[in-house]
Amino acid sequence: MKSIYILLSLFAFIGCTQEHSVKPVTKKVVKKKPEVVSDLINIEQNISAYLPNDYKGSYISTLEKYEKAYFSPWHMKKVNISLEDAMWAYRAFNAKNSYGDNLQPLKESFFNDMKRRSNFAAFSTVNSYAITLQALNIRAFPTDKPLLMNPKKAGEGFPFDYLQNSTIAANKPIFVSHFSLDKEWVFIKASFAYGWVKARDIAFMPKEYCKLYEDAEKEFVVKEGEALYDEKGNFLFRSRIGMLFPEIAEPDKNSILTIANYKINQPYYLKTYPEKLLLHKGILKFNKKNIIAIFNEVSQVNYGWGGIYGERDCSSILRDFYAPFGLWLPRNSSLQSKIGKVISFEGLSNEEKIKLIREDAVPFKTLLYKQGHILLYIGIKNNEIIVFHNTWGIKTKKDGVEGRFIIGKPIFSTLQVGSNLKYYDKNASILTQLKSMNILTQ
Repeated sequence: MKSIYILLSLFAFIGCTQEHSVKPVTKKVVKKKPEVVSDLINIEQNISAYLPNDYKGSYISTLEKYEKAYFSPWHMKKVNISLEDAMWAYRAFNAKNSYGDNLQPLKESFFNDMKRRSNFAAFSTVNSYAITLQALNIRAFPTDKPLLMNPKKAGEGFPFDYLQNSTIAANKPIFVSHFSLDKEWVFIKASFAYGWVKARDIAFMPKEYCKLYEDAEKEFVVKEGEALYDEKGNFLFRSRIGMLFPEIAEPDKNSILTIANYKINQPYYLKTYPEKLLLHKGILKFNKKNIIAIFNEVSQVNYGWGGIYGERDCSSILRDFYAPFGLWLPRNSSLQSKIGKVISFEGLSNEEKIKLIREDAVPFKTLLYKQGHILLYIGIKNNEIIVFHNTWGIKTKKDGVEGRFIIGKPIFSTLQVGSNLKYYDKNASILTQLKSMNILTQ
């Protein structure tokens, strides 16, 4: 009994010793603050901050010029691009440089199948006028499947689907070249882009109705993402800045003509009664009130390569911004940089570029271009050149390896945006890479 008592006492002693002598060591966890781009904090991100109250408004183009470009597909007799241009993607991409949605290399069989289905032997044989029935992706191949470059490299992989040429809004004029071999797709030319869209999402337009449509009084869409319905309340599509509708004259009613699908590829003409604030008759005056209104509408997006997922990229946001003011712009940044009075920056130092921009650039009417990216000059604020652009991210470099600091949305910034980042690649700065500027209305 004594032995048991001593043993129990020993266990109790050991237990107490463990409880009171061993203290857990706790390490203080220091949370690392995420890096931020200083421009997004220090630069005003509101358009109204850059427009003085005495900003002089004017018309920067005419409805006649805009409509000439807008309706150009309905004045073609055959596709106004070459077969070589139409097939550009087959030269650009192959099994050695392309990846699929599983991030694995695409096989040669994929490209052979796409070429077969594209049916380019029938190029420019349909040659018919048509109209889009909803917002569509214009594709480089007749497929919804993506084509990515090396996803292990910065700036490649998602969201850069290189088969995404552009998007086109509902009820826009197009010209049809031919059908794919399986007739699921049609190769089309719009006023600003060309490629493949789903055949079921277009309607062919008789020539006489194209003329009636074109000759009618026009209403510009000035509100983004509003639902449009037919007379019975059936949903048609959502509004998008840049859309243009024929007006239907009805007393005390706001009425426009919209087009849906009646039978396969046959148009069904509808009256639609949108809210008055959705539309504006004719082009807008380029003044403070209208600039702010349209700017805020087109900026309700994230960055979307080629307009994918209903978003906008750097060139489409500027294209849509200028549309209600009657100024038609091409679709991609390279072509946009050639509109108006072009001033080259080739061979100039950064200081010389800054001097030229300060002296010659016109706020809200000047584009700044570097390869693959375009920006709108906003003006000088706190002695800094301010630009607006929709951007995916900022190039970084760590131990010689290129990376990206993702932004993925429209921003106001300086020409050295991201320079505060630890691994900022100064050789890839916007200012260093600028190639030209162009003043749109001169």
